[in-house]
Amino acid sequence: MKNRNTQLTAVLFVVALALVPIVQATPRLDGGPTRPPANEEPYPDGGPDPAAAVITVHSTGDVTRGKTGSFVLNMKPALMLGGMYVNFKVSGTAIQGVDYVALVSPAFIGHSGYAVLLVKALPNPRAASNRQGFSVVVTLEDGPGYTLGRPSSATMWIQSECVSLNCQ
Repeated sequence: MKNRNTQLTAVLFVVALALVPIVQATPRLDGGPTRPPANEEPYPDGGPDPAAAVITVHSTGDVTRGKTGSFVLNMKPALMLGGMYVNFKVSGTAIQGVDYVALVSPAFIGHSGYAVLLVKALPNPRAASNRQGFSVVVTLEDGPGYTLGRPSSATMWIQSECVSLNCQ
């Protein structure tokens, strides 16, 4: 009989250790719970959920016509199982379909915590003498399961080859 009790105790101990990372159990100095009970609202005033993922966006820099640039979406903390769709809108002085290939919302952020929005700049359909740069602005929008971090907007400039090379 003692042997079975020892085995049961060992199995329960192993299961408890396996569950520690899942429930994010951490000791507190005052001995209280680290999270409010599930039936209590953590923010009575309706503030943001601290367990929600925070999404930010960054541009990798300006792009020359005919090349590809990108925006990087970052989610913290990353979701280990699955991912999340994030809404965004595109604005700026550049025209979708004329200056660059259109971007479609929403974007999927995988379990790595990152997503990349590729911006393929099209050749200049305007006169070759037009060396003006055009902006592409990606702005994150609210959605379920995440909050917006800072920065929530990023800008990329599409420049003609002569502007980037300082041609005369």
